[in-house]
Amino acid sequence: MKIAIGSDHRGFAHKERLLLALEIDGHTVEDCGCQGPDAADYPDAAFVVAGNVADGRADAGILICGSGIGMSITANKVARVRASLCCDLEAAQTTRRHNDSNVMCLSGDHISPDQAVEFARQWLDTEFEGGRHGRRVDKITAYEAEHWK
Repeated sequence: MKIAIGSDHRGFAHKERLLLALEIDGHTVEDCGCQGPDAADYPDAAFVVAGNVADGRADAGILICGSGIGMSITANKVARVRASLCCDLEAAQTTRRHNDSNVMCLSGDHISPDQAVEFARQWLDTEFEGGRHGRRVDKITAYEAEHWK
């Protein structure tokens, strides 16, 4: 799977750990910034990762900032992106099974880099259930197509 990953400075350590772990797992991972622990604005990486997912250049995206909230808000501004903040393993599974999320957002302040790897692996290994959940995702997609120019 091709995964785009990005962070701000507060998620940098997590991003670096995820890059290594996901490549070891056999994924192709694109580092979309930031490139170091110096202050970086979370929208910069979020728009690149979300754009790559929306345009099909990546199959999935992972974003990390201090809380994960800013990344989630920003990524969800991009059409065809369903970004979800994941604070535990259950959320990582549920957002894939029920929401068919294609971008996972994580907190650099509230989870460890090793937990980020665990959450990402769980998220990537969980499949969308479809069924009633597919009907709901289709409603989101239809609204987006009608209202986002």
